Amino acid sequence: MTLIKSISGIRGTIGGQVGDNLTPIDAVKFASAYGVWLKQQRNKEHYRVVVGRDARISGEMIQNLVMNTLVGLGIHVIDLGLSTTPTVEIAVPMEHADGGIILTASHNPKQWNALKLLNEKGEFLNGAEGAKILEIAESDTMIFSDVDNLGKITKNQAYIDMHIDEVLKLPLVNKKAIEDANFKVVVDGVNSTGGIAIPLLLERLGVHAIKLYCDPTGHFPHNPEPLKEHLTDLSEAVVKEQADLGIVVDPDVDRLAFMDEKGEMFGEEYTLVACADYVLSKTPGNTVSNMSSTRALRDVTEKHGGIYQASAVGEVNVVELMKQNKAVIGGEGNGGIIYPASHYGRDALVGVALFLSLLAEKRLTVSELRASYPSYFMSKKKIELTPEINVDAILKQMELKYCKENLTTIDGVKIDFANSWVHLRKSNTEPIIRVYTEAPTQKEADDLADKIIAEIHSVTK
Repeated sequence: MTLIKSISGIRGTIGGQVGDNLTPIDAVKFASAYGVWLKQQRNKEHYRVVVGRDARISGEMIQNLVMNTLVGLGIHVIDLGLSTTPTVEIAVPMEHADGGIILTASHNPKQWNALKLLNEKGEFLNGAEGAKILEIAESDTMIFSDVDNLGKITKNQAYIDMHIDEVLKLPLVNKKAIEDANFKVVVDGVNSTGGIAIPLLLERLGVHAIKLYCDPTGHFPHNPEPLKEHLTDLSEAVVKEQADLGIVVDPDVDRLAFMDEKGEMFGEEYTLVACADYVLSKTPGNTVSNMSSTRALRDVTEKHGGIYQASAVGEVNVVELMKQNKAVIGGEGNGGIIYPASHYGRDALVGVALFLSLLAEKRLTVSELRASYPSYFMSKKKIELTPEINVDAILKQMELKYCKENLTTIDGVKIDFANSWVHLRKSNTEPIIRVYTEAPTQKEADDLADKIIAEIHSVTK
């Protein structure tokens, strides 16, 4: 059982010992710290926070704890109920709120939940802000409101529809071309809020959607991370239904992956590549992804005359570099699309609309579209951490071992070889070391990952 405090928020497993897991007491403590921090940012009479959740079994419990904690601090809450991470992000500025909290553990299994914290722009907090909240959480300085100054909770469950409205207003979303294409799509909503939002979006786009696992019960029918090995049911359904493609999202709908008409993965990494190709063809400019993402984005960006840059892993790091680089699109290779014309947050709804616009305009099958891009293959493996493993020492040893190669150490250790790369880093969301590699073939990527993992195991013995 685990409690992780990081740039990605407060994430942990439900139940167990206080301080070691995401218990009710921990949820109240960190919600309190966030509320106190929020009130320190501005001298106002009234404060407002938007709160929403994915469909996790623990979601309603955690959301009620968080909302009523904010009420106890005199903060008014806009309760979106079942929602998506990008929906909460766009709701914060639309409500002129001071911040937002999303209750979701993203791709983690059902025993996990988390508090993801937003600023007044609906963007994730930076490292310094997160550190301040952790400092407040461990202090005795939290002061709550008296009975005459408690906050109030207002329900607003219209925001998924409003989010879709905003997506359809984007100039590059070619609604007519999508309608004319008469697409048939199978949607795997992993029994969370993507099962609500994605079919509604497709209906508005004139797409025939076949629902698979779209009942938001929180009982995930498979591992909720949208990877090939978890999606055999989607693959079979696409082939059986003779669909044009399959769509799968993670539980909070900020990661997006596609499946082609043959039931084969388009490639989670290529979600961003395809969307960027479309956006850059209409609005030339620069791109950003994190350093664990495919080189194909660099290739596509340079084809359109733009400049590509890589950030440290973490959405807030990608957004910061996108702003510096004036990127017209960016994101993460895990299927996260960040399109500033909409908002600075990973958004699967925006990604679906841009991808279908590209597909409709090019009049290609999904497999033909995938074949049109540079072909790289990735291996994404991990090493489980135990308390005796000194991650920093391991990474330093690997840095020294490969010191003659092209190294980047802003986030773990990335080693760039001529035709491949490996990125080693401690996860922000799980007690693991992530080992990502990319190479011209799957075998080369897997072999490189296995080689590096064996070298790490040899130094930990």
